[in-house]
Amino acid sequence: MPDIYFSRRGFLHGAAAAAAAPAPAAVEPLPSISIGPKRVSRLIVGSNPIGGYSYGPAKLTRHMLDYFTVERTAGFLLHCERQGINTFQGFSSPKIRSALLAARERGSRIQFILLASGFEKGIPADVRELDPVAICHHGGVTDTLFRSGKHQVVHDFVKRVRDAGIPAGVSMHNPDNLARIEDSNWENDFYMACFYYLTRTPEELARLMPEPTVELALREYIFFAGDPERMARRIRETRKPCLAFKILGAGRHCKNAQTLENAFAFAFRNIKPVDGVIVGMYPALSDEAREDADFVRTLGRA
Repeated sequence: MPDIYFSRRGFLHGAAAAAAAPAPAAVEPLPSISIGPKRVSRLIVGSNPIGGYSYGPAKLTRHMLDYFTVERTAGFLLHCERQGINTFQGFSSPKIRSALLAARERGSRIQFILLASGFEKGIPADVRELDPVAICHHGGVTDTLFRSGKHQVVHDFVKRVRDAGIPAGVSMHNPDNLARIEDSNWENDFYMACFYYLTRTPEELARLMPEPTVELALREYIFFAGDPERMARRIRETRKPCLAFKILGAGRHCKNAQTLENAFAFAFRNIKPVDGVIVGMYPALSDEAREDADFVRTLGRA
């Protein structure tokens, strides 16, 4: 989409133009699912590109951070909403906080799912101000705590969030952690499940890869081809809604329109009808919100 929607001048120009211009044509609604009492679009926009988490070269990380100013991020969220995406998943950084509040000041009603950990003293006031429709325990932290035998820390987080009257989720990269929580019948309302097990230990990597490659893997993210099927199998075994993320392999399945469509098709073919997907979008070159929403309208109908 044209960068005028995201530049500082465009931010002000767009606000003035929106008041004078006729309302844009309504798009066909996206399929939706339930998270607690809320209906969320089956496509949720993720925050990794906004925070510079590219899972790629350092230059791409820097470009993402430079591109997603507060003004651009607010405009981007408004645009996602116009494409039928009614929910945003992210962490509570100063930029995301400012952008979300700015978008709401401009009339956005986009819902927010917060990714967090801790909260030993309860839900902070600045988090409540963002009015999250759900709070999910951070996946990397989940995997680390489970590995060190501290799964109860995650369980206590779930209880604190639910005691505050907010639907609680647990995110993870390791499919075995998803199975363990489900088998233990925790109180969580939903899961976030990564299609790629990116938190493997050096020992786990050594069992899967030659030693020289393992040394490189410690400095890079490794996306194993069989991971999505392993996680999807666990997702199908759960009763609660799951939000699958990294379904595009952090951009590795975005080579062309066909590989992109194949990735969306695989995801929706292999998760449950009550599940959704979280997709990070980087609109520097094309209107990824519109493109992804079009795929979900076609492929994401239960």
